[in-house]
Amino acid sequence: MQTQTDPLSAAFSALADPTRRAIIARLAAGEATVNELAAPFDMSLPAVSKHLKVLERAGLISRGRNAQWRPCRLEAGPLKEISSWVERYRRFWEDSFDRLDSYLKDIQKEKGHGG
Repeated sequence: MQTQTDPLSAAFSALADPTRRAIIARLAAGEATVNELAAPFDMSLPAVSKHLKVLERAGLISRGRNAQWRPCRLEAGPLKEISSWVERYRRFWEDSFDRLDSYLKDIQKEKGHGG
């Protein structure tokens, strides 16, 4: 089991699993119960609960208490941190693609004039 880890690493680790990503996608549409979250998956409720615990420990979801109903809800904070982290690299790739595009246009001009 992991010891103390930074929130970004915990979020990325939790999102590494496709089932947990699907759960996050479902919760983006609104709160849901464990049964509602488990419905699309071919797995037991305890297995889904384990996925929910991982997401909860990473701070990606929270579980409320409303009598017998314990709705799960998406927590935006860690997703915002991931988005901010990824944004830096998006800019890097966009700049790289812009330079490549410019280079390819220069090559096309050279070929057109040398023809």
